[in-house]
Amino acid sequence: MQTNVYLVRHAHSTYTADELGRPLSEKGMAASENVRQLFARKKIDVVLSSPYKRAIQTVECVAAGIGKEVIIKEGFKERRLSEKPMEDFQAAIAKVWEDPTFFWEGGESNVAAQKRGVQALLNVLEEYEGKNIVIGTHGNIMVLLMNFFDRNYDFLFWKSLEMPDIYKLMFQSKNLINVERIWNGPEE
Repeated sequence: MQTNVYLVRHAHSTYTADELGRPLSEKGMAASENVRQLFARKKIDVVLSSPYKRAIQTVECVAAGIGKEVIIKEGFKERRLSEKPMEDFQAAIAKVWEDPTFFWEGGESNVAAQKRGVQALLNVLEEYEGKNIVIGTHGNIMVLLMNFFDRNYDFLFWKSLEMPDIYKLMFQSKNLINVERIWNGPEE
């Protein structure tokens, strides 16, 4: 029985230090309408999300379209890079990808974040086997999930992602059988 997981990287957000409450920007809200339209043409059974507002806002219109609430799953929240904002975000993120066990003070290593995210995904695959599942999430944790099944999804792949970006992962039981990029970014 095939299970389809649509990983949805959140749309553009307005930066604030409040990771949990950071909302989508005006541009991000417009893109979430495009996400809604895309999924309106698909049979979706359940919508899950990271607890972060920007991830929820990106997929809540999909849940509304199927008459359901977004189910919050902590395991899909973004990886915590460090306790304090990093001066050079790009260099800091490159470092954790170069050494999967390295972590900045108060942050998560790739190994730790991947373990958390994969456990959440495996639980979802078990609970919703045979269903079409939308998951609102974040760039880094999304790529770490994909990287668990295929090492080609790496730092360079992460750098190529758009906001939002959507990948369909097809599973037979808990085995990944195919990945397809189904939409990236707002239509120009």
